[in-house]
Amino acid sequence: MARTVIAQYSRNGIAALYRRDDAGVVELMLVPVDLTGAVVRDDCAAEPLVQAKIVGDDYPFGFSQGRTMRNSATVAAMRYAGQRVEERAGETVVITRLEDPRGYAYVHVLRMGDDSQAVEIATSFENHADAPVTLEMLSSFTLGSLSPFVQGLAPETLTLHRLRSTWSAEGRLVSEPVEDEQLEPSWQGFSANSVRYGSIGSFPVRQYAPFVGLEDTTHGVTWAAATTHASSWQIELYRRDNGLAISGGIADREFGHWTRTIAPGETFAAPYAVATAVHGGVDDASQALAGNVRHRLDLPDSERAMPVVFNEFCTTWGVPTECSVDEQIEFLGRLRRRNGGTGIDYFVIDAGWFDDKAFEAASRLGSWQVSPTAFPHGLKPVVDRVHAVGMKAGIWFEFEIAGRDDAECFNRRAWLLSRDGVTITSGNRRWWDMRNPDVRAYLAERVIDFLQENGFDYVKVDYNDTIGIGCETPGAAGERAAEPGDPASLGDGLVEQIRASQEFFREMKRRVPGLIVEICASGGHRLVQSFMEIGSMASFSDAHECDEIPVIAANMHRMILPRQSQIWAVVKHDQPLAKLYYQVASGLLGRLCFSGDTGSLRDEQVETIAAAVRWYAKAAPVIDHGVSAWFGPRIVSYRHPRGWQAVVRRGEAGTPAEGRTLAVLHTFHDAPGAVEIPVPAGSVADDVWARPGIDVAVDGAAGVLRVSGLREFDGLAVLLR
Repeated sequence: MARTVIAQYSRNGIAALYRRDDAGVVELMLVPVDLTGAVVRDDCAAEPLVQAKIVGDDYPFGFSQGRTMRNSATVAAMRYAGQRVEERAGETVVITRLEDPRGYAYVHVLRMGDDSQAVEIATSFENHADAPVTLEMLSSFTLGSLSPFVQGLAPETLTLHRLRSTWSAEGRLVSEPVEDEQLEPSWQGFSANSVRYGSIGSFPVRQYAPFVGLEDTTHGVTWAAATTHASSWQIELYRRDNGLAISGGIADREFGHWTRTIAPGETFAAPYAVATAVHGGVDDASQALAGNVRHRLDLPDSERAMPVVFNEFCTTWGVPTECSVDEQIEFLGRLRRRNGGTGIDYFVIDAGWFDDKAFEAASRLGSWQVSPTAFPHGLKPVVDRVHAVGMKAGIWFEFEIAGRDDAECFNRRAWLLSRDGVTITSGNRRWWDMRNPDVRAYLAERVIDFLQENGFDYVKVDYNDTIGIGCETPGAAGERAAEPGDPASLGDGLVEQIRASQEFFREMKRRVPGLIVEICASGGHRLVQSFMEIGSMASFSDAHECDEIPVIAANMHRMILPRQSQIWAVVKHDQPLAKLYYQVASGLLGRLCFSGDTGSLRDEQVETIAAAVRWYAKAAPVIDHGVSAWFGPRIVSYRHPRGWQAVVRRGEAGTPAEGRTLAVLHTFHDAPGAVEIPVPAGSVADDVWARPGIDVAVDGAAGVLRVSGLREFDGLAVLLR
């Protein structure tokens, strides 16, 4: 099992080691660059660069079937065929080729950049044989021989971190010893012990977020990885001997109903994944992964300052009208004048502009015709009035869906997704087949042309149900399909459906220059990197008015960039002023979005909102460029949180936030009257966001922020320098 390092590359603190064992298997190992000399593990099987399974090849043994498809005869047939490296400005790209004597090749690409603390890994399969071949599993990434800094079993030293997720409770961190998941080798090393988890359908953040962390608590190093695609995914942890391995990618045939037939001369590319190895724990590793999206962002100029948003949904609750919008524009115009010409810069008309009934009471989705009752003059004059007060205008769509109350769309079966020959229906929703060029042309007219003709600057794209295990691809099994996808595979139909949807998003951005795109999927069900690189921001959750908003908002720091995490503050005229401070402090954990009773707010509430907009502008650089740390007792119940939570975000060197820190504190049920929070030594308070009666003191010498006068459900923030 001896290993030979055949190549080593490093950038931005990460080292990638390629090691080959005596049998010729090449594995990838990621370690912090200063620990390359500490790598000692060679007492386990090497983890191949690629995990794959071809239909017809022998399945893996060790009680594997139904549990894992890793390490089959397909993997045993792979042979290392060489590696080349491309050094570019600010990045290193390593391309490694594996070949199968039957005429197949696997290309493994690793990208390391000075602009990211994570690496990107992509895998593709090439068919150079004379006959089609069908894959039933292909990994995006693999990492093995974990932990590399020790020999032997090393019991009770590895902690598994995952992010659980459900509607309005996204991103819950769950940490446990690997032994609790029975990830130990058996006494004889025979059983292949595996934990395979993921999400099936077109809600990729459901049950779990596509993330895994593995922490070596002895050596203080954490490895983390995330898949990035928005269809069914899986991550596996596997252990048969002393070394633990991790892999992930498209959910395979057993887990996600996926196969893919590749014709001679064709190539199939799996979605890319991101991975890292850092000094520190899961908070450091997860933020390194989330930050990787930054180098892929294509943001409009208006997004540089991270403007505050107003969305009218929690004002009209899905029944917007020209009259209601005019009242809100007038309110926001007064707010801007009160702030010397600055204020809330984005105004979004949410669901219901196309219907005369409250959203979700009806489902007139698909035709996208403006309601002549609600907006008798159309939307163009409304947009003009939004622009006239200095704001950008936004509109809501759920354009991938046909709703039951839009019969012409709902019954257009040739354009809709099917399974078992039946149109897929969930409640009042069916799905357009986004692979169909006729569907895309229709939506280009109804959505893109609509945005252009009415002058919209911002589009919120919602998505309120999941397709499930997959969809059929028109065509006969074994023949070339009429659309992208394998006719024999529901899972592959889903892969191509989501890829086509994302391409429509990109076409929308190309045709409407400067368009601000908000990603939403019943809140946070689409918070994956392939969508976050398309959107300017995303709805963090549907928890719009809940006590647990700051808990979920803090969770987002492990999943997405805070600059992309839109957090709502729904202001009601009869709520105490202290609640508004709580809500604004929650918004300081991401992108602040107001909604609520604009027509009946008290003067003190209006003044507090104006002050919040000014305060947010000061904090925005740290929200955008920082590294977060969590303090406080563990929050067990989200619906009845107890204790307190603090997030301390330190500005990153070399950014406008350098030398600055933002501390955000929330209290819950049974809160203490005073707390102490660690902050950088030498800190002094620059500004405080807190209700009257709360005392804030900074002990720079001790590196402590002391807050007293607290009550249940207080929210405050302190800017430090």
